[in-house]
Amino acid sequence: MGPGWSLSQILPGGEGTASRRRGVEGIAVKLTGPTESIKRAKKLRREMSLPEVLLWQVLRKQPDGAKFRRQHPAGPYSLDFYCDAAKLAIEVDGETHNRGDRPERDEVRDAWLTMRGVRTLRINAVDILRDLDAVVRYIIATVNARGGPLHHPSDGPPPPAGEEF
Repeated sequence: MGPGWSLSQILPGGEGTASRRRGVEGIAVKLTGPTESIKRAKKLRREMSLPEVLLWQVLRKQPDGAKFRRQHPAGPYSLDFYCDAAKLAIEVDGETHNRGDRPERDEVRDAWLTMRGVRTLRINAVDILRDLDAVVRYIIATVNARGGPLHHPSDGPPPPAGEEF
């Protein structure tokens, strides 16, 4: 392991200080990265490709209850999109992923993630531009198959105490 990072870190369920104040709702193993990976991820969030932007506009709305992060640092890597509940990384592959040593580097990266229980779903950038809805359906089906969210967010607050559904 490199300085300043660990492959997994035990944190309370949820994200941010607000969930930590609520107490431990569950323990989750989080993939984290070194400080440089976090800085790179922040930079990549500002420099997303058109297919990544289009996909993020849908995924950020938590389709079918699935929560995604974009440019999520994981060890020495930045994942284009990541669903923690399903341990699913989504990579948008453009033309450069077929050139030079990139296929081998992608293979090493996918193996690193697989060893940590994370499946990588590679989506061709052209497919996003051609049929975004079909791509999202495929992603959600994969999330559900991996045991991710099957619930749908509620249409409002829960009923007051004593009232029936």
